[in-house]
Amino acid sequence: MLVSLEQSMYQLSQFFLLPTLLLIALLFLFSCYVAGRFLIECVQRRRGAARPLFLWWEAHRTASDDELDVFAHKQMETERIVTRVAPMMGLVATMIPMGPALKSLSDGNFSAVSENLMVAFSAVILALIAASITFFVVNIRRRWLAEEMLEIANIRQQVKQ
Repeated sequence: MLVSLEQSMYQLSQFFLLPTLLLIALLFLFSCYVAGRFLIECVQRRRGAARPLFLWWEAHRTASDDELDVFAHKQMETERIVTRVAPMMGLVATMIPMGPALKSLSDGNFSAVSENLMVAFSAVILALIAASITFFVVNIRRRWLAEEMLEIANIRQQVKQ
């Protein structure tokens, strides 16, 4: 009973290797897209444009502070998720090939060990790079959005006076 349970868990974990590797590749490509979009946004912000919260507020002048906050969070939601999910997927992609690598090591098949470790470490490196890129972008955008919220609060204050 225990052996069949262990074997089933092993086979199930091996099933998830390919989807996990594909997800890591997608997360990495998405982080490259985010980095490119962020660089364009940096240039636009230096020219006084690319202010999504302020533009949204101009179209929704009666929006409350809470609505502004929700809109700001939506602006960063996907990147924040990638920042957290990518390292987890990297860990999963590292651990799945470790079973076959250890089995190959006990069998003396060192080429299979190196192949499995190559997959494991390549996956975690790409996942951590994706997380690092999106983490950087999210933190800068958070500051930008906070600056826009402060500017909106100042404008509201001036209008009340």
